This record gives sequence, structure tokens and C-alpha cells, in this order.
Amino acid sequence: MNVSRALVTAGTAAASVVLLAGPALAHVGVQPVGEAAQGGYATVNIKVPNERDNASTVKVEVNFPLDHPLASVMPQPVPGWKAEVTKADLDKPLTLHGKQIKQAVSKVTWTADGSKIGPGQFQQFPLSLGQLPEDTDQLVLKAIQTYDNKEVVRWIEEQKGAEEPQNPAPVLKLSAAGEDHHGGGAATPTASATTSGATASAAADAKAGHEDGAGAHAEAASSSTTDTTARVLGVVGILVGVAGVAFGVLAGRRRSA
Repeated sequence: MNVSRALVTAGTAAASVVLLAGPALAHVGVQPVGEAAQGGYATVNIKVPNERDNASTVKVEVNFPLDHPLASVMPQPVPGWKAEVTKADLDKPLTLHGKQIKQAVSKVTWTADGSKIGPGQFQQFPLSLGQLPEDTDQLVLKAIQTYDNKEVVRWIEEQKGAEEPQNPAPVLKLSAAGEDHHGGGAATPTASATTSGATASAAADAKAGHEDGAGAHAEAASSSTTDTTARVLGVVGILVGVAGVAFGVLAGRRRSA
């Protein structure tokens, strides 16, 4: 009997842990597509899972920090959702590409327009961000999730220690700036470029070899022609000499007679 009670107690505790851990794992987050480097540009996905079994998500709001402002935040169209970009005035203007920017994006709101995030589903909302700040290694993007039963969940708690808060805010981690300040370093030659270079080099060598061979062939032909001409002229000279000698002998005989 005691063993049965112990097993039941252990099972209940384990189930409680799973139930408590479930919501913590299924929170709104932000995931970069590739690299998000300081001073560069990046594409990110706002990932919104539905945590409720009896309600659907119909609105998502993501807020951007104005202490590290972004001059450009462009949402990619998502079928069934309407995106609205809100801007706010900056206390200190941004300088970007030689121009002063006095406003920055403060939030982006997606509202269901023929679609919802149903129970057991999630939706990604792509964003293009830039220029990313150079004076911080992360951006905290506080989010608000609204369900069709009027429930609102605020993902706005910043993590202070090792323990994750109950409703953590999405955090975009920024990597160190690349040499070109666009999220990447110097380009390395691709296999195609290397192959093309090798092919071009081989073609050049082959062309040079062909030209050298052609020149050598032409030179040999010219030399052969010269030798043949010299031989013909030599034979003609010999024949002329023989003819002259014969003519002289015959002339001498005629005089003697």
C-alpha cells in the first residue's frame, strides 16, 4: 500500500513539473535568420506559439527599444494578417548614411485578418531590421499576445539572473560586427570562382601553347622551304655548269677540225 502511494505521489509530482514547464517552453521568441551582427542588417522571425487549448491568438504586438533605436523595421507580408508599423520621435536623432533620422520604429502590430493561431499551432512573423546598434550585444523586444477570448499575455519580463522569468521578453542576441559592418566578413572565393579561375588559367596556357606550337610549325615550314629552294638552285647551277663544260668541249673539237 505504501509502495502504491509512493508511486502515485511521484507520478503526480512528475506531471506537475511537466505542466509547469510547458508554458515556460512555449513563449513568444525572436530568432535571427542567419547572422545578426552589430552595425549590420538582419532578418528575424517573431515566433508566436499558442499556449491555450480553448482560444486562438488574434493579435501580436512587438515593441522595440528606443534607447537602441532602429531606423528601419520592415515586416514581410503574412497571409491572413495585417501588419502596422508605429514610429516615435527620438530624443537624440540617428545618423545613418549621412542623414539624420528623427524617428524610429517603436512597435509592430499584427492583427488577424482572416487567420488565427489556433490551439497547438504557432506562427512566424518575419521582419527586416537595420541598422543594428553597435553599442549593445542584445535587443529586448517586449511582446504582447492577445487571444480571441480577450485574454492578454504580456511577454515583457527581462531575465536578471540564471532563472528564467514566467513571461520572458524575446531577446535578440547580436554578434560582433564584421569587417564590412553588414553582418559578414570578407567573402571567400567559392568553388565555382576557383574552378572558373583554374579553367581560365588552363585556357590561357593552352592558347599560349597553341600559339607557340603554331609559331614553331611556321618556322619549321619556312626553314624547310628555304632548304628546298637552295637545293633546287644548287642542282640547277650544277646542270648549268655541266652544260657549259660540254659546250666548251664541243666548241674546241670543231675548231680543231
